[in-house]
Amino acid sequence: MTTKLTLTVEKSVIEKAKKYAKGTQRSLSEMVQKYLESLGEPEKTKEPTAKMKKLLDKIPNDIPQYTDEELEEYTREYLEKKYS
Repeated sequence: MTTKLTLTVEKSVIEKAKKYAKGTQRSLSEMVQKYLESLGEPEKTKEPTAKMKKLLDKIPNDIPQYTDEELEEYTREYLEKKYS
């Protein structure tokens, strides 16, 4: 059973949404419904493929975590060495 819903949205947003819906050969109502349906669904997590597991195994567990400032400093030092 469907029920009518009234929304208040900026006119420019509605125009863009209608244009997008038309371009994807869907109705605006269908797009809104699909979005609202997706809100209640938990994100699906996929099991890694064998190839992905092999790649993940190669990543060390003890990768150091740097702050933005540290990364900028390391980058600056690297570029100074490279172009000196």
